[in-house]
Amino acid sequence: MKTKGLFVALMALMMCFVCNESYAYDIAVENADGVTIYYDVYMGSDNKMTLQVTSENYIDGTYYLHGTYSGSVVIPNRVTFGNWTLSVTSIGERAFYNCTNLTSVTIPGSVTSIGEDAFYSCTGLTSLTIQDGVTSIGNSAFTGCSGLVSVTIPGSVMSIGEDAFYSCRGLTSVTIPG
Repeated sequence: MKTKGLFVALMALMMCFVCNESYAYDIAVENADGVTIYYDVYMGSDNKMTLQVTSENYIDGTYYLHGTYSGSVVIPNRVTFGNWTLSVTSIGERAFYNCTNLTSVTIPGSVTSIGEDAFYSCTGLTSLTIQDGVTSIGNSAFTGCSGLVSVTIPGSVMSIGEDAFYSCRGLTSVTIPG
């Protein structure tokens, strides 16, 4: 009986997030560094809710070309929102799209996938830390990140999409483990 009540409460919470169709993000939470990160909430096949990093600049089906994020962004493993603590498991398509003032990103081990065009044209991005846990990097994920000089891809990565690092003109070193 207690499990059914929890499931009903989770579904009600999800419906609150889905009701707002104007914006792509479901919640916005300020991290420990004072940076507000936008998330979509997903219900997995195991009935656990997880979070995907997204952008606030997706309105009525249109991505706006100005970037949401700037400076250094440290994505947390878990986010507390109200009474809920949820794992951050992915970075969505175009989440950091055209964030030209973004300089560094730390991606935690809880994140398993980086979506298509996730960091597309983040020309100011010079530092990227990806912890072991990421299994896939989407198509064009870092296309146009001309400020990147060096990237170390963790051993957990099983697939890297087409053009993932296309037009990264400053990139001189990529380390891919065996």
